[in-house]
Amino acid sequence: MLHVVLLLVLAALGLLVPALTTTQTFWAWSSVGASGAAAVVLVLDWWLRRRSGPRAAGATGVDHQISGGGRRGGTEGADDPRASSGQAERSDAEPAEEDVDAADALVVADLTDEVRVLDERPRYHLADCSWLGERTSLGLPVDEARRLGFTPCAVCRPDSSLAGAERSADSTGSGEPAESEAS
Repeated sequence: MLHVVLLLVLAALGLLVPALTTTQTFWAWSSVGASGAAAVVLVLDWWLRRRSGPRAAGATGVDHQISGGGRRGGTEGADDPRASSGQAERSDAEPAEEDVDAADALVVADLTDEVRVLDERPRYHLADCSWLGERTSLGLPVDEARRLGFTPCAVCRPDSSLAGAERSADSTGSGEPAESEAS
């Protein structure tokens, strides 16, 4: 569709030249018509893409993640030997996001306990998360990880664990911050 838009814009420019060099308004109106047609085609293309929804737009993103994070282009999902083996798929697949209770989210929002993050991955984890395994991770305070857009891992459930630890620390009445217990 975008090729059609390009051709219509070029036609509009081509029609503009005789409109400027002659006194006939026909050429100017033809140029305006071609520009309008290009705009209509652009809007139609946008509407069709939007109507097809996130499945069409996000399908390449999902294939991109499963096939190895874009190290080899990300579009070869079915032809990629790593994607055909179940072990490779499980180890590279991103864990789901933890379904966090609103009360837990409020408690965790103010904590500075350390969580682990991986470069270019959307989840944060507890240090003993089984999904992390031997992957190289970085330590961040949980409040900073959340500010940066990371979300909690459903495997190790860091928000539930950290909120539970904070509540138990509050209920025992110890004056120590929850950081020392979680570390």
